[in-house]
Amino acid sequence: MTVQEIMAQLEALGSAKVRELNVRNDAPENHFGVKMGDIRTIAKAIRSNHTLGMELWQTGNADAMILATLVIKPKLLSSAELQQMVQSITYAQLADTLITNVVKLYPDKEALRLQWMETEHAMLARAAWSLTTERVCKNPFGLEIAALLDRIESELASAPPATQWTMNFCLGEIGINFPEHRDRAIKIGEAVGLYKDWPLSKGCIPPYVPVWVPAIVNK
Repeated sequence: MTVQEIMAQLEALGSAKVRELNVRNDAPENHFGVKMGDIRTIAKAIRSNHTLGMELWQTGNADAMILATLVIKPKLLSSAELQQMVQSITYAQLADTLITNVVKLYPDKEALRLQWMETEHAMLARAAWSLTTERVCKNPFGLEIAALLDRIESELASAPPATQWTMNFCLGEIGINFPEHRDRAIKIGEAVGLYKDWPLSKGCIPPYVPVWVPAIVNK
C-alpha cells in the first residue's frame, strides 16, 4: 500500500461524529475522525513498515500519525528523531499512542527518560513521567521513590495539563505499589485535588488518587 492509498482509506473510514468529538478533545483540524479499531485493522494489514510509517507521520494528519505509531520500528529511530516526534505533538491521544507504541519500545528509553525529566517542554515531560511510571510498576530498582514524591508534591499543581496527566498516574502507581509511601501519595493527591470531579461512566475508577489508590489496593 502507498501513502496515498492509505490516506484514501482513512478518509473513507472517517466519521463526522467521531471527528467532532475528537476536536472537542483538542484534536487538530487535520484528521478524518477514524475509530481506533479501524486504524488498528489497517495497521494489522500493513504489519511493520518503518519507511511507510515515517511517511504517514509526515502527513501531519492525526489519524495517519496514530497509524504510523503502530507500524514504524522504534529501534530504527535516532534519539533526536524520536525527541522531535514527541515535541511536535499537541494532541493527547496521539502523544499517548506514540509513547505506548514507540517511546516505551525504544532501546535507549532510560537515557531519554532521565533527559526529559529535566525538561520544561510539556509533551517531553509527559513522556518522561509515563516512562517513570513504567519503571515504578515494572522495574523500580534504583528509583528514589521519596525523591519522586518530593518532585510531584512541589510540581504537580503548577505543571502544564499535558504533564499533570502522567505525573498524576505516577503518583497513583507509587501509592499502589509501595505501601510504605501510600499515605503520603494519598495526602499529596488530596492537597492538589487533581481530577477530583472527573466525569465517569458507571463502575469506573476516577484518576483522583485518594479514590483510585484505595480502590485498586482493596480489590
